[in-house]
Amino acid sequence: MTRLSRRLPSVDAFRAITMLLMVFVNDLILDLKVPVWLEHAEEGQDRLGLADTVFPAFLFIVGLSIPLAIRHGQEKGMTRADTLWHILRRSIALLVMGIFQVNYEEYTTGPALLSRWWWILLVTVAFFFVWLVYPSGWSRARKWLFRGIGLVALVVLAAVYKGGSAEHPVWMRTHWYGILGLIGWVYLVCALLYVFIGERMGGLLVCFLLFLAISVGWNDRMIGKFYHGPVFWWLDSGGLCAFAIAGIMAMVYYRRVAGGGGSRALQQLLRLVVVAVVSLVAGFLIRPIGGIAKLDVTPSWILICTAISIVCMVLLAVIVDLREKEDWYRLIKPAGTITLTCYLLPYIHFALFHIVGYQLPDPLRTGWVGVGKSFLFAFSIVLLTGVLEKKKIRLSV
Repeated sequence: MTRLSRRLPSVDAFRAITMLLMVFVNDLILDLKVPVWLEHAEEGQDRLGLADTVFPAFLFIVGLSIPLAIRHGQEKGMTRADTLWHILRRSIALLVMGIFQVNYEEYTTGPALLSRWWWILLVTVAFFFVWLVYPSGWSRARKWLFRGIGLVALVVLAAVYKGGSAEHPVWMRTHWYGILGLIGWVYLVCALLYVFIGERMGGLLVCFLLFLAISVGWNDRMIGKFYHGPVFWWLDSGGLCAFAIAGIMAMVYYRRVAGGGGSRALQQLLRLVVVAVVSLVAGFLIRPIGGIAKLDVTPSWILICTAISIVCMVLLAVIVDLREKEDWYRLIKPAGTITLTCYLLPYIHFALFHIVGYQLPDPLRTGWVGVGKSFLFAFSIVLLTGVLEKKKIRLSV
């Protein structure tokens, strides 16, 4: 019998695997002569690498989690106003972190007061001060003292920031908002849609098709003759929201068919595989519109990655929820339960390594040796996340 509570084991497993892969592919960028099928496709390429499927899967999981989290809040007595405030607060937190992180990529080594690595290290530590889940035994004043230290640190670090070039320094900008910022925008839009549409599949499907149509319009050359520019200024295109809406629809369906468990629930759940096949075929059929390209948020990329995410969701739901086999992912489980903590730890690692001036020799960063090194690094980050979880050191937004 599956447990459709706030934390669904299969969703935690899916999130843990995705987070492990996210840390892995982010570290892979630093390696040399990596197999091309593992890497992100470059600008202008019409292909799909493993790295190009990870972010869509995470956005799909965001969608899976929205109905569970909102339903849990309602069961605790949260009003609609409480829910809206919770959604807004989480979105702002993700946007703030995303903007700081994307500006770290543009940090100049010229006239800045701090080096790039000291800056991102202090920013990440400040994130922990602001969004750490403090012990329940601490007084409210003590908690806000530490949060205040983090907030002041972020203000100071923003004030001393210098981007651009040494000759033409600029202050912090939104750029593309960073991964966390994009997650924040997608979460805000899709959570609000779910609050007002509810579990009406027709309305959710219309939203999915709308976001997909926006992606088509963004990438279609004929439409480009009449209009070229961002449809939604905060997302470049609204296509990214399609992943989360697809996740919401998948969870709404799952809740309806899997509550009773058993073979009938399994049969009903497997119908989602048919949806995945349709999405996959449609993705290849509309490939001429922009190709399969993550950087351009093309409709083909959206549909193909949505199909992959649906299949992964069904497979994990059968194994983890219906068959109740959870031990196999126990070691990486913390990446699925305190995901934000796991995502931020590599920033501390990279900053410290650069501050002390250490870099792995090229042979350890080349080819399959480098791939193995990156996987071990990702696994180590997840294990460290588990250690922090046991010590009750985790972030929550």
